[in-house]
Amino acid sequence: MMARWHKTDKSGVAIYNFKGTGIPQLPLQIGDVVHILESCEDWYKGYLVRHKGSEGIFPKSFIHIKEVTVEKKRHTENIIPAEIPLVQEVTTTLWEWGSIWKQLYVTNKKERFQQVQSMMYDLMEWRSQLLSGTLPKDELKELKQKVTSKIDYGNKILELDLIVRDEDGNILDPDKTSVISLFHAHEEATNKITERIKEEMSKDQPDYASYSRMSSSPTHSLYVFVRNFVCRIGEDAELFMSLYDPQKLTIISENYLVRWGSRGFPKEIDMLNNLKVVFTDLGNKDLSRDKIYLVCQIVRVGRMDLKDSNSKKYTQGLRRPFGVAVMDITDIIKGKAESDEEKQHFIPFHPVVAENDFLHSLLSKVTASKGDSGGQGLWVTVKMLVGDVIQTRKDYPHLVDRTTVVARKLGFPEIIMPGDIRNDIYITLLYGDFDKYNKTTQRNVEVIMCVCDEEGKVMPNAVCLGAGDKPVSEYRSVLYYQVKQPRWMETLKVAVPIEDMQRIHLRFMFRHRSSQESKDKGEKNFAMAYIRLMKEDGTTLQDGIHDLLVLKGDSKKMEDASAYLTLPCTRQHMENKGATIVRNSSIVGGLSVSSRDAFYISTLVCSTKLTQNVGLLGLLKWRMKPELLQENLEKLKIVDGEEVVKFLQDTLDALFNIMMEHSNSNEYDILVFDALIYIIGLIADRKFQHFNAVLEAYIQQHFSATLAYKKLMTVLKTYLDTSSRGEQCEPILRTLKALEYVFKFIVRSRTLFSQLYEGKEQTEFEESMRRLFESINNLMKSQHKTAILLQVAALKYIPSVLHDVEMVFDAKLLSQLLYEFYTCIPPVKLQKQKVQSMKEIVRSNLFKKQECRDILLPVITKELKELLEQKDDQQLQVQEKKYCIELLNSILEVLSRQDAASTYHHIQEIMVQLLRTVNRTVITMGRDDPLISHFVACMTAILNQMNNQHYSVYIETFQTSSELVDFLMETFIMFKDLIGKNVYPSDWMAMSMVQNRVFLRAINKFAETMNQKFLENMDFEVQLWNNYFHLAVAFITQDSLQLENFSHAKYNKIQNKYGDMRRLIGFAIRDMWYKLGQNKICFIPGMVGPILEMTLIPEVELRKATIPIFFDMMLCEYQRTGEFRKFENEIILKLDHEVEGGRGDEHYMQLFESILTECAHQYPSIFNLVEGFVSLIKGLLEKLLDYRTVMNDESKDNRMSCTVNLLNFYKDINREEMYIRYLYKLRDLHLDCENYTEAAYTLLLHTWLLKWSDEQCAPQVMSTEFQCSQTYRHLKENLYEKIIEYFDKGKMWEEAISLCKELAEQYEKEVFDYELLSQNLIQQAKFYENIMKILRPKPDYFAVGYYGQGFPTFLRNKVFIYRGKEYERREDFQAQLMTQFPSAEKMNTTSAPGKDVKNSPGQYIQCFTVQPVLEEQPRFKNKAVPDQIINFYKSNNVHRFHYSRPVRKGSVDPENEFASMWIERTSFVTAYKLPGILRWFEVVSMSQTTISPLENAIETMSTTNEKILMMINQYQNDENLPINPLSMLLNGIVDPAVMGGFAKYEKAFFTEKYIRDHPEDQEKLNRLKDLIAWQIPFLGAGIKIHERRVSDNLRPFHDRMEECFKHLKVKVEKQYGARELPDFDDKRVGRPRSMLRSYRQLSVISLTSMNSDCSTPNKIASESFDLEVVLPKPVKAESEETALQINPHPEVKMRRSKKRTKRSSVVFADEKTAPDISISDMKCLSRKYEFMSDTNLSEHVVAPQKTSVLKQMSSVSRSMPTIPGLTLSVSPVAPDETIASHRLSQPVFPSTSDSDKKTFKKKKVNQLFKTMRISKVLEDGKQSVEHHFKSSSTDL
Repeated sequence: MMARWHKTDKSGVAIYNFKGTGIPQLPLQIGDVVHILESCEDWYKGYLVRHKGSEGIFPKSFIHIKEVTVEKKRHTENIIPAEIPLVQEVTTTLWEWGSIWKQLYVTNKKERFQQVQSMMYDLMEWRSQLLSGTLPKDELKELKQKVTSKIDYGNKILELDLIVRDEDGNILDPDKTSVISLFHAHEEATNKITERIKEEMSKDQPDYASYSRMSSSPTHSLYVFVRNFVCRIGEDAELFMSLYDPQKLTIISENYLVRWGSRGFPKEIDMLNNLKVVFTDLGNKDLSRDKIYLVCQIVRVGRMDLKDSNSKKYTQGLRRPFGVAVMDITDIIKGKAESDEEKQHFIPFHPVVAENDFLHSLLSKVTASKGDSGGQGLWVTVKMLVGDVIQTRKDYPHLVDRTTVVARKLGFPEIIMPGDIRNDIYITLLYGDFDKYNKTTQRNVEVIMCVCDEEGKVMPNAVCLGAGDKPVSEYRSVLYYQVKQPRWMETLKVAVPIEDMQRIHLRFMFRHRSSQESKDKGEKNFAMAYIRLMKEDGTTLQDGIHDLLVLKGDSKKMEDASAYLTLPCTRQHMENKGATIVRNSSIVGGLSVSSRDAFYISTLVCSTKLTQNVGLLGLLKWRMKPELLQENLEKLKIVDGEEVVKFLQDTLDALFNIMMEHSNSNEYDILVFDALIYIIGLIADRKFQHFNAVLEAYIQQHFSATLAYKKLMTVLKTYLDTSSRGEQCEPILRTLKALEYVFKFIVRSRTLFSQLYEGKEQTEFEESMRRLFESINNLMKSQHKTAILLQVAALKYIPSVLHDVEMVFDAKLLSQLLYEFYTCIPPVKLQKQKVQSMKEIVRSNLFKKQECRDILLPVITKELKELLEQKDDQQLQVQEKKYCIELLNSILEVLSRQDAASTYHHIQEIMVQLLRTVNRTVITMGRDDPLISHFVACMTAILNQMNNQHYSVYIETFQTSSELVDFLMETFIMFKDLIGKNVYPSDWMAMSMVQNRVFLRAINKFAETMNQKFLENMDFEVQLWNNYFHLAVAFITQDSLQLENFSHAKYNKIQNKYGDMRRLIGFAIRDMWYKLGQNKICFIPGMVGPILEMTLIPEVELRKATIPIFFDMMLCEYQRTGEFRKFENEIILKLDHEVEGGRGDEHYMQLFESILTECAHQYPSIFNLVEGFVSLIKGLLEKLLDYRTVMNDESKDNRMSCTVNLLNFYKDINREEMYIRYLYKLRDLHLDCENYTEAAYTLLLHTWLLKWSDEQCAPQVMSTEFQCSQTYRHLKENLYEKIIEYFDKGKMWEEAISLCKELAEQYEKEVFDYELLSQNLIQQAKFYENIMKILRPKPDYFAVGYYGQGFPTFLRNKVFIYRGKEYERREDFQAQLMTQFPSAEKMNTTSAPGKDVKNSPGQYIQCFTVQPVLEEQPRFKNKAVPDQIINFYKSNNVHRFHYSRPVRKGSVDPENEFASMWIERTSFVTAYKLPGILRWFEVVSMSQTTISPLENAIETMSTTNEKILMMINQYQNDENLPINPLSMLLNGIVDPAVMGGFAKYEKAFFTEKYIRDHPEDQEKLNRLKDLIAWQIPFLGAGIKIHERRVSDNLRPFHDRMEECFKHLKVKVEKQYGARELPDFDDKRVGRPRSMLRSYRQLSVISLTSMNSDCSTPNKIASESFDLEVVLPKPVKAESEETALQINPHPEVKMRRSKKRTKRSSVVFADEKTAPDISISDMKCLSRKYEFMSDTNLSEHVVAPQKTSVLKQMSSVSRSMPTIPGLTLSVSPVAPDETIASHRLSQPVFPSTSDSDKKTFKKKKVNQLFKTMRISKVLEDGKQSVEHHFKSSSTDL
């Protein structure tokens, strides 16, 4: 039974990749979100959310189900995961970063790649923590902050959009946030990230989030958890942990005491896992200490010496020093190091070295050195917490609870809260000095301290040894063994009730302790000391060090308080009382002051109840001595501020009590008021600013003076009235500064009064408040000089009182008073201060009320308008503008939060008064002004808050239509400017989109106005409409709206939030255009460009809606003029710019065609014109799109092809300006590749458009480069100079000369400028000299076929001939070609492919070398022309090329392949001559001919002969040439070992059978014999030269060669007769005689039938190739053509030649065109001057490096086939038979192996590869030989 599918509806995420094996399975990738519709057993059925079309089934196990909610918006469904928003954000961020991360990998940006990777890892880790839901509140908060901070930082460095958040880190919704808030949020976010990046750069603060939180809080705490204490003691121990400042050598916190048992556990076993402490009250000062350590001092409790046995006879319970442990926690305290409650730190233990080492001294030693602890020490966890104890309990409940011990700082925190009542007195035993008196050794002194009352009774539990320990009644110090001056440095705390303070004192007893228990029992106290905690005047003991007197005497008396309390307690006290006491001291109760002993302690009082200041105490206890009250009130001003703020509550209570208890008189009012002002002033001071909260708390919770308000108001009014009269009133300025708190007291007092007496005296109160404000206003009106400062203060501080006054006073009345307050200031006075003051008013609660705004807003807008419109001092204005815009933004912010109905009139007020002012300010401000963005945000906010009614009202405010036009014009221009140059940073996406939305609405609103008022004929405003269209197009085409350019995530975000705004405005533009009616003609051609821009936006609906506008334009112009030429010109020009800028695509081309054709069908009269236009534009678009595609291409060749296509297109449609534009683009491409020749030919095209005339240049023929040229002549001259320069660089001197001649003619006959003429002629002369003297390597030509549909249209199935660069090998050229088409396949055949390849979707490239054919040069006919001149024409100005390959016909003789070796020759003709404006041209026709084996043999022999002759010529002309090449050439021909050359011909052709079968070939056979015969004298001449030049070590080689030659000569002369060369060593001649020329004169072998240079292909046989043949007429074998007879009488020619001996090597050009010959083996001459073949012979010949040159040569020559035929041993080759291929590719010259090359390099004699001159001579030689075969041939 089949399982059934069940309907379901859920969403999930793919957690694995699922490939899917085709329909119905749906392939999934990790992370794909799927919507599941049905389920069945192990499968789900559903679709991909991002691609709803793809539906299918997929396995359940591959999907993780997620809770989601579906939100429907703008016709789309949004699937939102039901997770916390931050998790979603992390997810989308990871998606977005992931794709960028891959891009970074591809572009090889390693550092950034790794950076993004680590950030992504962090986010993934944090995301899983967020999802786990197990984090405590504080950590969750911190983690959120870390996550958002990381996301924002990553987005910034990846140049993604800025994300704006609220305080909780949630993303702000622009729909629910006002424009101003959004703007401020962007600013804030940008600043935060900038800071963050700075932090990242400095790398100082890795945990930046927590650091920033820490620095913002005034109080911090350090949480320490003692995990374990590992130490071998064997006795109980006390661990005192505290914070320590190593620089000041002081402990800065209370001790935390842990009592550790001897068995290695805490004494209280239930504390085992609960040893937690919070060191609290750490302020910012503590955080900024250079170093802070966590220290632990360890005291053991037991015997005197650990070595003593544990028996009863030893004293127990002694506190002895044991050691310390120290950890540097500076980085944790400062937030630089991660503080984690999981991480455990080990603090190593350092024991005391000697028994009498002081622990405190050991601390400073240990902090300096780091010794090895041997594994002993403390294990702790440390974490920094923000806030005081109350705060930390709230924020970190899992760490700090009620049981956690609190260790406070020694001293007050930086801020004391009113409820924080504290009364701690810290006593530190410093050190003592005790004489041993009658003892033999120093005493072991123990100090016993207790707190006693005046009767000497010990107060129980008054001493605390450390936080976390129970209080004890007495304290015993650490014992140092036999030390005269013990240094204890132990701190303890005394805590007693405040009421007992007056009667208590501290008593210190000194006792000697013995290690023997028996002795110890008998020890008594040997001395004592005491100190009172309060002085007689009621103040507390001063903090600091006290030198206590040590009292000696009877130990019983020492416990009697009456005995010692009468004695002085400190040395200072004693000195004050005088010497009398000392004299009587021994009498008093049997105790005396010991002068030989000393004891020092220090005290620190941390009490909010005990003061150490007499004046303050007098004030606090004023009732005790009322007569001193006035004095004490006046004295308060000189009391130290710290004391006052410490006792803030008590002081304020005292002041108000004084005031209340004298309510009937005003005797103390002013004094109390001044004291109050002084205290408020103190708190305003930066030092005590944290006490603001204390004061606030006091007013709200502790203040109770109900009548104080009357007195305070009276004094305040008195002060104000005095000042406004210009009289002296010293405290007034302080009073104004304290105004806020004065009013807080007034209001609180009135509130309390009102509560007590149920609202009694309200009218009187309001009246006095009004009078108080009137007094303030009078002060504002005052013209006295002294008043100005007070007025500034009043403006600054008045706003701060509103919040409180409003609670007890009518808001509307208060607003009225404020209105008067501002209006009574003279208009231009204090404007800046007024604006700042108003800003505060706007931020108050008052302004949130409609009735208050009604009163206040007009005065504010009036002030703003005046300020913004004045044109005063620039510098001042920047500051003022800042205040103005802040004020205006605050107003808009308040209005945006109120109900729309209540703000309607207020927005109208702002709009009418300020909109235009703000606009004009924006227009006049520079775009780099720091405030510009604030003003634009403000303007956007005003427009955003205006509703439709507002717009209508605003339009009506303009009196005349010209004013309205002005407004609209300036608005449109401003909008366009703002869209073009966004004032916000590019990553403020939300801000830009909101601005766009607001602008769009405004534009549409203003368009309605235009339709109503400026459309009809009389009112039509062309410029206004024009501006509208330009603005709308600028809006639609702005970058921030081109959604298709954004990432998927960003596209969705914008689409969901704002939709595609382009459609809305696009349709609006269309509607506006059609409304224009007969006015349309005004906008043609001006609007063609903008409309084109709009139609090119890739949004189908928009295109369909707007392309018809073009037809409308054409129709409009056609009806007016009968054509649409203007429109056509404009669209062609603009289309070019737009497509090049990246707009437009194939789809646009199709839409353009279909829509316009469809429109034209309705108008038959214009149809044909439109059709022509459409096909023109289509052609242009195709070429422009091709051009744009390849412009980003690496391949410059493709760019050039497309540029030429465009050039020709513009030429055809006669658009000169565009034609010239692309000419220069092509020229630049050539220059980039150093193709100077092609650059010259390109510029030459420009000159053809110019005539030699003095007319002014038409603008369209100008180019930007030569704009200085005024006339045609001037321009053409400049161009010629540039072109000549390029030709010179390209060594095309012949071409340069022809231009020079043209210029010379102008200079000589037209402008008569002989100076320029002389320079020109000098230049020409230089070029002529270069032709004769400088070597020009001959470029190779390559045929390249591009087959297959994979190529772009301009290459597809076409063959091109490429001109290679100097010395460029085919392999290099082909490799470069393949890099341009990495997916193309290389074809190994040279025959043209069939239809299957041409129609296949792939790319196939075929490449082989072809030989250029020399064009007929009529001027050289029958003239002796030097090689250097003729060589140029062999490879330049050519458009015919040959390729030859061997074919087999008839039966093949395995012994002799030559008998059946035919040559198939393909000829190519290119569209243009090379070189030209490109390095390649397309082949336009191809044809084929065949050459018989005999003709092939003749060709090969001629080539060899010319080669020998050329070589001889070179050696005759240059004495310095190395001998190697000549040796190799000659040896290769004469050495019988490699002999096989013409012997093969003899076997093949000189047989009776051949003559019988081919009687018609008799002539050719004779010619072959003649060539063989002629080879002997040439070889003879070569061997003569060789003999003269050969070095001694090569002599044996030469002798062998000569021997071989003799045998050969005998054989040949016997068979074919002897030939003789004339005598070349004619000493009378100035120039060396060219042997080649002489040879030509002796025997003009015009091998008419030899139509090419090459008997066999220069490539391997496997490339056998068969091009598609284009045969226009039946092919007649060339061999049938009449050949010139060989002259049998050489003597005649010789005589003739003697006359010409002075000429250098010369060629006779025959009447027929001479095609070129590719001697591929000769390439070696031009190619880096190495004799190398295409197939490097080192594969076949490996000669040992150290063999002699002779051996190498012979081995090389032996491995080669014989010279005369290029491939004399070709066997029929099967495609897979590669053996023959090696031979086929071997050259005429024996190639050197790699090892030979090394040897050559070593021999200095053989500098073959290093001399340029050689290569030049070789080249010349090569070319003259090659030319011989061209000297007669048939034109195809």
